[in-house]
Amino acid sequence: MNVGDTLAPLEIPVTRTLIVAGAIASRDYQDVHHDAELARAKGSPDIFMNILTTNGLVGRYITDRLGPYAVLRKVAIRLGAPNYPGDTMTLSGTVTALDGNTAEIRVTGANGIGHHVTGTVTVTLGAEEGPA
Repeated sequence: MNVGDTLAPLEIPVTRTLIVAGAIASRDYQDVHHDAELARAKGSPDIFMNILTTNGLVGRYITDRLGPYAVLRKVAIRLGAPNYPGDTMTLSGTVTALDGNTAEIRVTGANGIGHHVTGTVTVTLGAEEGPA
């Protein structure tokens, strides 16, 4: 792994089930994450994904790409364009810094209306593994 290396992208279909299940799993019962009618009443065209689900998907992306010995040390993300049902979010990453077995990766998750998530992930790689 070298600074500037990119990780293979991951496409995640944004389904109504994913949005609702992520909200329930993270105990986020805000109506905008499960009730389309109430979401519309609050000015949103539909329900939308919560930040905790996005955070989990970013973590999954990094560990799926770097292998079972990758340990997330820090995930710092910012949300932008909402993830609505029926869209696809494509996660991509670029290695921005290396220090021994610790890497910093810039992550972006884009959907049909813009960048849903941007941020950095700090990850430690085990001595026996890492991407070739």
